[in-house]
Amino acid sequence: MNISDAAARSGVPPKTIRYYEEIGLVRPLREGNGYRVFRESDVHKLAFLGRARALGFGINRCRALLALWEDEARASAEVKQIASGHLDAIDAKIADLRAMRETLADLVQACAGDDRPDCPIIRSLETSGNPPAKEGRFGRNGDEGV
Repeated sequence: MNISDAAARSGVPPKTIRYYEEIGLVRPLREGNGYRVFRESDVHKLAFLGRARALGFGINRCRALLALWEDEARASAEVKQIASGHLDAIDAKIADLRAMRETLADLVQACAGDDRPDCPIIRSLETSGNPPAKEGRFGRNGDEGV
């Protein structure tokens, strides 16, 4: 089947499928003319990856989960360890978001919101103290966090 069919059946967009192929998560066959040919097993992998990404797993964790999924002799302890680590990262992100929300809510409450230029929100953003929110847990691939 072609990439459009694989996308429709797996629920993963063609652009994402191309990316997954580029980084080696899926390896469709290639015809003589260079077109990708997806097998049923590729569609299952793509659907698996789509569900894992929907749960916020980063690419590296998806790669590990995919390898475990393909390994019938896997130990569920390995899967649980990956999922537990991800759950810890989600909990940390929730805590960061709550702290961020509390800080921002306090600033919004303190701001008069009138025609005067004085604004505690601006003052807070311009000061060179602690940043309003922690950085680092919002990594692009999700492996640093979610």
